[in-house]
Amino acid sequence: MLIDLHNHTYPKSDDSFMSPDDLVDAARLAGLDGVCITEHDDFWTWDDVAQLTRRHGILVLPGSEINTDAGHVLVFGLHRYRFGMHKPAFLRAEADSLRAVLIAAHPYRRRYLEDPASDPAVRAEMLHRAVNDPQFGMFDAVESFNGRGSENENLFARDLNQILALPGVAGSDAHRVHQVGAAATRFQRRITSLEDLIVEIRAGRTEPVSLSGAATELPASTA
Repeated sequence: MLIDLHNHTYPKSDDSFMSPDDLVDAARLAGLDGVCITEHDDFWTWDDVAQLTRRHGILVLPGSEINTDAGHVLVFGLHRYRFGMHKPAFLRAEADSLRAVLIAAHPYRRRYLEDPASDPAVRAEMLHRAVNDPQFGMFDAVESFNGRGSENENLFARDLNQILALPGVAGSDAHRVHQVGAAATRFQRRITSLEDLIVEIRAGRTEPVSLSGAATELPASTA
C-alpha cells in the first residue's frame, strides 16, 4: 500500500493553500491508497477523517506535525495538543503513554547547508554531527524522503537514516494541490486503521518512495 504520511490543509495549517477535500481528492487521483493529514500543532478528530474517507473513497488517517526543540516531529497516535509538547522529553513521554510513534520530519533542516556541503569533508562533518545528535534517540522512524526537499537534502536524510538504522518513511509535505503525491511510504501489509499504521512503522515494514522523479532510487528501511 502507498500512503502519503505528511500533508497540511487550510485553515488548521495557516501556511497551506488547499482544503482537506482538495488534499484527499488529489491523493485519490494520484493513485495513492491512503493519505495522512498532519497539521502544524493541531489534530483532526476521528469523525472528521472518517467523513473524508467516506466522501472520497480513500483511507484518511490523522496525525500532526509538532514543532519541538529537536525540530519538527510527525506524530501518529496522539489526539490533542498539550502544552509542553515542544519539549522532546515531554513529547516522548506522551507518545509512550499512548503507544504513539514519533518520526523525524525533514531531518536535514538545522543540520545541513547545501552550499558548504559541496565540500565532501564539510558534508561528512555535518553528517557526523547529525548522527551524534542525542535528540535522535527520541524517534521511532526518520522521514528519509520529503517531497519538498532538494535532491541533496534528501540524500543527506537518507544517509542519516541508514546510519541511525531506524525505519525510513516518506511524505509529500504538501501545502498545495500540485504537491500532493510527490512522495509516499510503501507498506508491505494492508493498512486499514491508525493502529495498523503505527504497528507497521514500529516494525520497520516501510519503504520511502519518490513519486515525483526527484530521486530514482530510495533505500528500504534498515530496521
